[in-house]
Parts: sequence; structure tokens; C-alpha cells
Amino acid sequence: MAQGDQLYVYRELMNLEGVYEHHGIDCGDGTIIHYRKPSEVVERTSLETFRRGNTIYLRQYPDSFCFIADVVVSRAKSRLGEKKYNLLFNNCEHFATWCKTGINYSKQIQEFIPVIKNIKVDNLYNPLKNALQDTEPQTAKALLNSALGDLKNVWDDIQPKYKIAIKEQETWQKVAQEAVRRNRDDLARAALQKKLNYQQQANQLKEQLEQLAILTEDVLKKLNI
Repeated sequence: MAQGDQLYVYRELMNLEGVYEHHGIDCGDGTIIHYRKPSEVVERTSLETFRRGNTIYLRQYPDSFCFIADVVVSRAKSRLGEKKYNLLFNNCEHFATWCKTGINYSKQIQEFIPVIKNIKVDNLYNPLKNALQDTEPQTAKALLNSALGDLKNVWDDIQPKYKIAIKEQETWQKVAQEAVRRNRDDLARAALQKKLNYQQQANQLKEQLEQLAILTEDVLKKLNI
């Protein structure tokens, strides 16, 4: 471990090991900056407070751009005191990856947290909450894994469509600009309508993501992780 490293530990869910990763930035002096749980504030703490007795791992980027150590730590310090935690869009891994690479990204969210499409949030939350309450750890693990597996299938179906909607929105904006440059107002209007259609699709998916964020954060808070 060294200054500017992105470190993570596995945190437990209901005493079940290895459920999720908690990330932070090593300041090189025995302290680490991270989105601390459960306060959900970017804080500078000791490595021992960060690790909670767990093994510390190093996130590596062998084929990707990374800032030099001083810049990584400076970026982390610039967000001390921030209170904008969001499980899906601004969690501890998003924060640490942004400090290290400049990209706001969470690998574990991309892989495991689905987008809700045809599932109503209220119908999903109550059965999941009831299933996890007063349940033996091994049974809870099986229930949780089953639920995540079902939801991941939805994610795998919808997430590529969301990316396409965003890309198409950008493409039709460029088409409209080019049509205006060529004094083709008719083509510009048609392109802008296409852009609007894809923008509406993207907004609907984003709204579903936000609903899921509220649902998932509520579940995790109730489980004290």
C-alpha cells in the first residue's frame, strides 16, 4: 500500500462475508479518505477504522490511465465533508475511482445492481424485507442471492438499452446541428424529434434507477451495513 492507492475491503451483510466492497484512497500516512458508513460523509479516518479488522486489497488499473499519487490524494481531499452519497450513482467505489482515474464508476454496481423495468418497487421491497427479517444467516444468504440473480437478469436486459438511448440522443443532436448548418430546417426538426424520443426513454430508465436506489439503500440501512 502506498500514497494514492485505491484500497478496498470486503464488508459483511448480516455476518455474511464478501457481500460488497468498501473503497477508499490511501493518504500514505496511515489515514484513508472514503465515504464512511453509516454516516455517508466523505471523511479521513485511520486505516484501522476503514478496514474494521478485514483484509485490505489494492484496486489496480494495469491498462488504464491513473493520476499520480499526489493528484489522487488532492482530488480525494477536495471532497472531504461531501454528503451526496447515492448507492447507484455516487457510492464509495464511485468516489475512489473518480479520485484515481477521473471516471465516476462502480464495477460492482454495474455487475450486480439491476434496473427495475416491469417490477413495481413497492411489490419488490416488502417481500424482500420480510424475507430477510428474523432469518438465519445461511437462509438469508440464499434468499438474497436468489433475489439478486433474478434482478441481475433484468439488469442485463435493460442496461444495454439505456446506453443505446443515451448514445442515440447524442447522435441525433449532432444530426440536427448539421442539418441547421446546411439550412435544412425540415431535417433538423425531424432529428430533434428523434432526439426527444430517445431522451424520454433515457429519462424513464433513469427514474427507474432512482426508484431502485431508494429501495436498495433503504434495505441496506435496515440491515445496518
